[in-house]
Amino acid sequence: MRSLAAPFPRNLVKASVKGIVRDYRKHKYLYLMILPVILYYAIFSYTPMYGAIIAFKNYRIADGFLGSQWVGFQHFIDFFNSYYFGRLLRNTLLINVYLLIFSFPAPIIFALLINEIRGSLFKRTVQTITYLPHFISMIVICGMITQFVARDGVIMDFLVWLGMERTALLGHPQYFRTVYVVSDIWQGVGWGSIIYLAAITGINPELYEAARMDGANRWRQTTSITLPGIAPIITILFILKIGNMLDVGFEKIILLYNPNTYVTADVISTFVYRKGLGESSEFSYTTAVGLFQSAINFVLLIAANRFSKKVSDNSLW
Repeated sequence: MRSLAAPFPRNLVKASVKGIVRDYRKHKYLYLMILPVILYYAIFSYTPMYGAIIAFKNYRIADGFLGSQWVGFQHFIDFFNSYYFGRLLRNTLLINVYLLIFSFPAPIIFALLINEIRGSLFKRTVQTITYLPHFISMIVICGMITQFVARDGVIMDFLVWLGMERTALLGHPQYFRTVYVVSDIWQGVGWGSIIYLAAITGINPELYEAARMDGANRWRQTTSITLPGIAPIITILFILKIGNMLDVGFEKIILLYNPNTYVTADVISTFVYRKGLGESSEFSYTTAVGLFQSAINFVLLIAANRFSKKVSDNSLW
């Protein structure tokens, strides 16, 4: 029995290797095209994961990764018991929930509105204007936002006209999240609509013709044809958004917040930056915080994907 069963795995391996070689020879240029992407993620995403080991050690540069003292989950426990844990978790989740409620649907609504425009010149003009903020560097964007919401800024002038007392919005913690979410919509609504517009163009035009023959107006066509047609794209992007619920734009918050607004603006990523590279260079502690953040995001991604598969049959995998 052993002599008859032994050749089978070897034959299977040989067949698999031959199949891979044959596929490579047939599509070698496609493999070459994807090679830079594989190298990028291998070098900058997977190789640095080795350094996560310092989350379980008291890392000292002189001792190196392997020579530093092992402390287990002590840094995680210190973070969970710290004064900052509740505030960081609350701020991170609240900002992401607000972005999910207000910022995520904005490109979808904008794409539906753009799709209804019949004048091609006006349509291209609107798209170009709304795309522009995406191509401006983050530091310039944050400088513009700071000027707009300053005490003598144009947005403050408008709010004063509506009856609000003149003040610098970014100097008050209660206004920070509103400024962040509104500016995120302004910055990303045009660029984010591209993928939805592409999905809309892929819908069969005959469906709209049949709907018009049945007497459906534009609103009914949108709710019965357009939205169901782009639902798979919406679902995938929604799952990816859920998978980043503990991750907020690091650069933007760093450039906009100040000690007066830490109570509502300080999030996990900015805390890691301050503690790891700014105030005390606590590499092990901040690595543990970042590892906790990534682990929760991973769990949320798996849960959102599984829930979506059960509810709508649309999922990432």
